[in-house]
Amino acid sequence: MLNHLTISELTARLARREVSARETMQSCLDQIQRVDGQVKAFLSHDSADALAQADTADRAIAAGESHRERPLLGVPVAVKDVMAVRNHPLNCGSKILGNFRSPYDATVVEKLRAAGAIVFGRLNMDEFAMGSSTENSAFFTTRNPWDDTRIPGGSSGGSAAAVAAHESIATLGSDTGGSIRQPAALCGCVGMKPTYGRVSRYGLVAFASSLDQIGPFTKDVRDSATLLEVISGIDHRDSTSVPQPVPHYAAGLTGDIRGLRLGLPKEYMIGGLDPEVKASVDAAVAQLQKLGAEVVEISLPHTDYAAATYYIIAPAEASANLARFDGVRYGARVDGADPIQMYCNTRGAGFGPEVKRRIILGTYVLSSGYYDAYYLRAQKVRTLIRQDFLNAFEKVDAIVTPTTPTAAFKAGEKSDDPLQMYLSDVFTISCNLAGICGISIPCGFTKSPKLPIGLQILGKPFGEETMLKIAHAYEQATAWHKERAPIAG
Repeated sequence: MLNHLTISELTARLARREVSARETMQSCLDQIQRVDGQVKAFLSHDSADALAQADTADRAIAAGESHRERPLLGVPVAVKDVMAVRNHPLNCGSKILGNFRSPYDATVVEKLRAAGAIVFGRLNMDEFAMGSSTENSAFFTTRNPWDDTRIPGGSSGGSAAAVAAHESIATLGSDTGGSIRQPAALCGCVGMKPTYGRVSRYGLVAFASSLDQIGPFTKDVRDSATLLEVISGIDHRDSTSVPQPVPHYAAGLTGDIRGLRLGLPKEYMIGGLDPEVKASVDAAVAQLQKLGAEVVEISLPHTDYAAATYYIIAPAEASANLARFDGVRYGARVDGADPIQMYCNTRGAGFGPEVKRRIILGTYVLSSGYYDAYYLRAQKVRTLIRQDFLNAFEKVDAIVTPTTPTAAFKAGEKSDDPLQMYLSDVFTISCNLAGICGISIPCGFTKSPKLPIGLQILGKPFGEETMLKIAHAYEQATAWHKERAPIAG
């Protein structure tokens, strides 16, 4: 089935005219029709628009356009419902935006189109990207394609599930504290968070502006390298976009990692780590050593403070960013006797419980009398956490950790315990605080039930090339990424 192909497999067949973009897009649409009633990855998709884009791609290929110039020509890519796609719904998994449709494309969407991709579908997510399970969506909970009684992770749960269920060739998500890497690990696909500033955030609805970053979900590491190269680069509409050259990432996937030094942080091998996860990560580390990498123990001494730091900084920035949703300029509106009552009614009805919880917490830590005690102190600790990583990277080329402490948990299992839910991201949030890059790749399965386990590789700031090389070398030496979720067919 064409929807099971990787980007590199598909583009090779498209270039040889063995298949058409329309056939590929139809294959994805057929898979959505077959399985999405169970998976619930998509909030919406426009089949007619997707097929029209596919026909345009087929005409371009027939006219001689090359995949060397447009590397995603004819490739279906679905996007998380937090990125602007012109004339398509933009709800952020929330009711407060009502029937809002975006009047413009996000920069990453512009780049996908320029590379020839078929941009289709809105993928489910935790409301405003706040959550680790996609249970906070205002619409429905996405299910894990490996076991539909379990969550796919979050907040980009729809993006991960769509790739694992082969409903799209690749997808885009956003990562504020692990929201790409954690669901990728739980759904058994590849998910990457680029360095902060590598990919433009223009057109990404902000959760926490100093932490958010857009990245790809794919079926293998080579596809991640291809997608990252397409969406990366300076954008003058985003003041945090960094003018770093964009390497040809796929060219660096040589499989040779001999002589590279990998750090194993002792603080990440904690008591709450599931034994099967630990065993899989230990086996992955041994495999990397077989491939010629040197593994050394390192220390990231401020790791214990990362969760507390994150859950001060992220809600504070969310409180400021979500103030714009007031029922005045766009989105849903619930009238009241006066403007203040209208604001209260609109936000009370429009936001879900988790978003309200974080807005209240964020407003509190920014308030007079508490700013220095909480927010300012958290920013100082964030600097210490970043410095831990920079010190470690003076000794090692990359850092290897588990992505999550456990495999996917059952839907509803942690809904009544926000603290336990927040700890699902305990291994991923430091990466965002430090502004470095990270990737999760499949490294094993639990025995009963069979659920994916992820290996996280963290790279230096703008060190995606080395990080991808390590991930690809491991992937090529193992077969975990070739396993298929039962629902995928």
